[in-house]
Amino acid sequence: MIVIGLTGQTGAGKTTVAQMLGKLGCGIVNADAVAREALAPGSECLSRLAERFGKDIILENGEADRKLIASRAFADSGSTRALGEITHPWIIRRTEEYLSELRNNNYEAAVFDAPQLFESGGDRLCDVIIAVTAPEKTRLDRIMQRDGIGESAARLRMSAQHGEDFFRSRADFVINGGMPRRDVRAAAAEIYKRVIKKDQATGG
Repeated sequence: MIVIGLTGQTGAGKTTVAQMLGKLGCGIVNADAVAREALAPGSECLSRLAERFGKDIILENGEADRKLIASRAFADSGSTRALGEITHPWIIRRTEEYLSELRNNNYEAAVFDAPQLFESGGDRLCDVIIAVTAPEKTRLDRIMQRDGIGESAARLRMSAQHGEDFFRSRADFVINGGMPRRDVRAAAAEIYKRVIKKDQATGG
């Protein structure tokens, strides 16, 4: 099974590309969904985050206050790094388990959709990497609508990530997520075709 790493800037359209690859037959492992597992009530990961970011990030019902965690974790580079140091090892271990399940179910390809693919070390799990980028204004509007937050909060999340050049220089393929949906779909399909054919040619 070939593993496709999917990463890029927040709001660029990664989720859309992942869904398109899923329709082409890829299994999908979503790092954000795995991260939500890590923040389950009573988890060791959530307890460690509370030690670092304050006990009030845990609500009375035991659930994580994700917005409060995000506001504190993205407040400065040190806090963002601390968030990753706590959550990334758990996410990678769980991702390896999910990929193993997909492999056992005879998937030809799987997508690891991870905004912090490189920072987490998740790129080592991948055979090929696709980066999704988009113009700043497009990303800003999408984040505000998607997360129900204001412009300042959205820009804070954007600033916590690397710039476009970081992703372009590390990816095997780049998709402009700001294109019309049909063009994004065509680009994803073409990359999928090339990746699968290459894998078959090399006996992967």
